[in-house]
Amino acid sequence: MTTVFAHAAKIENVRVWPAPDHTRIVFDLDQPVGHKVFSLSGPDRLVVDLDNVSSKANLETLSLKDTPIGKIRTAVKNRTGMRVVLDLNSKVQPRSFLLKPNKQYGDRLVIDLVHRKKIKRTKVVRQLAENPSGGRDIIIAIDAGHGGEDPGAIGPGRVREKTVVLAISKKVESLLKKERGYTPAMIRTGDYYVGLRARTERARKFRSDLLVSIHADAFKDHRPRGSSVFALSQRGATSETARWLADSENSADLIGGVEGSLKLDDKDRVLAEVLLDLTMTATLSDSLKVGQSVLRSMGGVNKLHKRDVEQAGFVVLKSPDIPSILIETGFISNPGEAKKLQSSSYQWKMARSIVKGVKEHFSKNPPPGTLLAYEKSKQDRLYVVSRGDTLSGIASRNRISVGSLRKANKLSSDTLYVGQRLQIPRS
Repeated sequence: MTTVFAHAAKIENVRVWPAPDHTRIVFDLDQPVGHKVFSLSGPDRLVVDLDNVSSKANLETLSLKDTPIGKIRTAVKNRTGMRVVLDLNSKVQPRSFLLKPNKQYGDRLVIDLVHRKKIKRTKVVRQLAENPSGGRDIIIAIDAGHGGEDPGAIGPGRVREKTVVLAISKKVESLLKKERGYTPAMIRTGDYYVGLRARTERARKFRSDLLVSIHADAFKDHRPRGSSVFALSQRGATSETARWLADSENSADLIGGVEGSLKLDDKDRVLAEVLLDLTMTATLSDSLKVGQSVLRSMGGVNKLHKRDVEQAGFVVLKSPDIPSILIETGFISNPGEAKKLQSSSYQWKMARSIVKGVKEHFSKNPPPGTLLAYEKSKQDRLYVVSRGDTLSGIASRNRISVGSLRKANKLSSDTLYVGQRLQIPRS
């Protein structure tokens, strides 16, 4: 059934946002519009009928690069309406909805073309390092905030948050690619929007060890400035635990089969609640630790808005099992910081400070099974020779043979010197 509005609507503009798994078409309107969307085959087409509408925009000149749309055609329908036909190169699953006005836009009609063909994504693999432990890389999910029709905050000269944070995120990705023992995973790679819940879901699919969401703050007053780091608030953690418990499928996935079935009995629910609460508590503790490390590092590049990690209920931070931080790189509403945030050299400085903070945290707290954890365990097995030490005495205290101690350190004799570092082999 189509809704009919009294006065003719005007299409002010049309925007197309290609993403890896869908293409979004947005009609900017001066008021809501009645519409109907249906598919035709032989050849594949999508038809959008708009009631009682006129258009200022020329849909047939839109850029269709990286979309499943081959061509757009328009025609008058029933004298006052408009028919838009999308000639498709591949099958899509359409969905449409109206959006009410917000601070950035007026009324909008949104049509999403969800790609039926699986899009080839870069697979993030926990790479096995060439060492006896088979240690994997630490995976860092990098989330550039906003995107597509959501520009985020807008600063002086119409600088957009979505553009700045994507540039910084790509630089963070570039730096992490060069770090041994790390693999970066971008949540979005271009100018398109990813839902907030979808961001955390993608981080979980990547099996990330950390989610870093990068933003640029704004305020109605242009004077505030400085960088901040946020972790999830305890209240947000509590509400997220309840949400996961309400979703049996999510709960079973997280707990790893404790429930036995999707329908929980009372005892299983109590156990699930305890386990989820413990998981969220540990995740939040790790988030605060890595957040403080990153904040301290960022302080060498920019003034800090707050010297401690702040806590809030940001949706993107609500992954129960992935430590997550949200970084406000600066105030884009502040003219001085807006100018710096647009500078490539400053973006590199900010990216380096973020990576430095992440590395400092994981060098002290490497996740189990990672290359860094293996190398740290090797370092932890180093022994520094003190006055009076003998090779046989050190071997005895560590319950290993003198021969294995000689072999591990390639010693040709039993002579030791003060300050010498010995590798203690596993018994």
